[in-house]
Amino acid sequence: MVDIGIVSFGYAFGEDQSVAAAAADYVSDPERVVKWGYHTFHRAADGVTGTDLSRGAAEQALSRAGITADALDLVVVAITDMPEYSYWDSASALARELKIGRTQTLLLQEGCGSGVNGLFYVASTLAMQPEAEYALLVVVNRVSEFHRNRMNVINTVLSDAAVAVVVRRGHDANKWLASEQFTDPEYSDLLRLDFGGAVTPLPPVGWTSADAPSAYDQVREQFGGNPAALRTFIGERYTRLVEVIEGACRRAGVERTDLDHVIYLNDVPSSIAAVAGPLGIPLERTNAAIAPGHGHMGGADQLISLGLQVESGELNPGDLVALCGISTGRWCATLIRV
Repeated sequence: MVDIGIVSFGYAFGEDQSVAAAAADYVSDPERVVKWGYHTFHRAADGVTGTDLSRGAAEQALSRAGITADALDLVVVAITDMPEYSYWDSASALARELKIGRTQTLLLQEGCGSGVNGLFYVASTLAMQPEAEYALLVVVNRVSEFHRNRMNVINTVLSDAAVAVVVRRGHDANKWLASEQFTDPEYSDLLRLDFGGAVTPLPPVGWTSADAPSAYDQVREQFGGNPAALRTFIGERYTRLVEVIEGACRRAGVERTDLDHVIYLNDVPSSIAAVAGPLGIPLERTNAAIAPGHGHMGGADQLISLGLQVESGELNPGDLVALCGISTGRWCATLIRV
């Protein structure tokens, strides 16, 4: 175990957009999107990159922590959409933007669980390097609208945003207690895009993001001939989240009944309730109230919700919070003591 806590949060959001006003630009049935319940999403202006958002969030977090970038012993960046370039390191690029001459960096690409798992990798590094004091974790989601239709991937509206946290050894608030995660490789291809990699570098002729497959398409493709496997997958989505939260509780030496809050992806209320309900957590002690005003910001959801609730006073000192998420075939949880 290592004694670390989050000193400060920083945020950077794309421009606020009305879901109701923009839905028809993305899908042919905008009423379907509006019914999900989101009223606002964030869309970065053309030319604003993921690194730009990361820098904005990082600079705010550093300022709030009262330190400069050269005090950092580790910079971790997690990206949850397409990188800006091939053969390129977003973590190194952020360190350069912050004008750090030399530091350790780590790049994570673990989808919507990146923010939850990122704290584990920070803790791991500081546990192995007792001389390290400060780390910066940044999670950014900048949707590539060439590759993805932000309103037709899953039952959420995808948003552009970044969150940064400054973590310090020995900090007494927002303490990391434990993390747990596991992967089921069977589901590795569920959100796969079939071009842009080494196998198929170029898109089909005439491609637009309107042609991008939705999660429904890919679920049907994977399970079309096996309805029993589909039912198993749907049931496991939430039961495995409870399982991984319980695993984090065991590592931290607490009971699941000790939990005060659960922060999940910025999903629809029914999905958030499906995670929190079995743990005995009412919907008002989740991120359900925050999600409609932000949309799904990839792996940044949980840390943004945590920071906003800490700053608003919704979370009180001593509260035990479970951050949890699902990415492609990965279930993860981290416990924070406010």
